[in-house]
Amino acid sequence: MEVDHPRAHRRACLKITLCLLAVWFTISFGAGILLRDWLDAHAPMVGGAPFGFWMAQQGSILGFVLILIVFACLMNRLDRKHGYSEER
Repeated sequence: MEVDHPRAHRRACLKITLCLLAVWFTISFGAGILLRDWLDAHAPMVGGAPFGFWMAQQGSILGFVLILIVFACLMNRLDRKHGYSEER
């Protein structure tokens, strides 16, 4: 596969990055800070702790790890699509 136009690759890369940053912001700031009291009152307990507290402590870290995995998969797919794959 020949190399596609670098601008198209960069534009798609930025789109993926910005979307995943928005998800990260929602998980960490939204669930961990803004919605913590509401989640404590309306969501089930997780491991003996209120859900809002759990999201602020462990949930944000797990969400970040999942975002890293999704980012790696999406970027590998994008690189293959545009001809920048390391696999030959």
